[in-house]
Amino acid sequence: MRALLCGCLLLAAGLAHALNSTDPEEPSPNVLEQIRDMHAKVMDIWKELVPRQQATGELHAVCRVQPSSKLGTGQPRVTGLVLFRQSAPEARLEAIFDLEGFPEDATGSRRAIHVHRFGDLSQGCDSTGPHYNPWSTPHPQHPGDFGNFVVRPGGRLWKYQAGLPASLAGPHSIVGRALVVHAGEDDMGCGDNPASLENGNAGPRLACCVVGLGSTEAWASGARELEEHRKRRRNSDCKTA
Repeated sequence: MRALLCGCLLLAAGLAHALNSTDPEEPSPNVLEQIRDMHAKVMDIWKELVPRQQATGELHAVCRVQPSSKLGTGQPRVTGLVLFRQSAPEARLEAIFDLEGFPEDATGSRRAIHVHRFGDLSQGCDSTGPHYNPWSTPHPQHPGDFGNFVVRPGGRLWKYQAGLPASLAGPHSIVGRALVVHAGEDDMGCGDNPASLENGNAGPRLACCVVGLGSTEAWASGARELEEHRKRRRNSDCKTA
């Protein structure tokens, strides 16, 4: 056990050296490769530290989105549910986003969704801190940078997304951290100001939730609803064709 802990400290020291030896806003491809390699090694160490039954198998999580308590008058009240599934600790994350409450005139607009550092909602979504960024990389390379989602008619956002760059397992798990729905679109780091490389200039925080481990049944129910939604959309498309 002592050797494993020493290994973690050595990897952390190596990561700090790699980041301090270059521009933190624009790390070189070599530094990014070092970060990925160190992350893989930390994952290996983590799997030795935790009980094996916790390091294998499918994981699920739930996040019940509520409007920020700091919203002003006239701001949209976005609510809904986000479900996560991860087939194994090394697998990519899947998610089902089911949100409503966006303005009717927002149809076709895009809204950013990110994981933030703290699961602290004591001051609404404002107390969730900055983006979760354990590797000190520029946006949009944070593990919780989920990108933009299109608002559909009726102020609804319904989306299945696979291959998300986050995890429910390991030392960089997003469980216990906050998921934040923003009022604007993520510029994906292409803006002309420093904030673009921190948060994508995504605007105020409309709604948020804390990611918590969930049951298989919650995901299965969400998947059934998603399939029914897809069937209704196909039928609607056929009628209007």
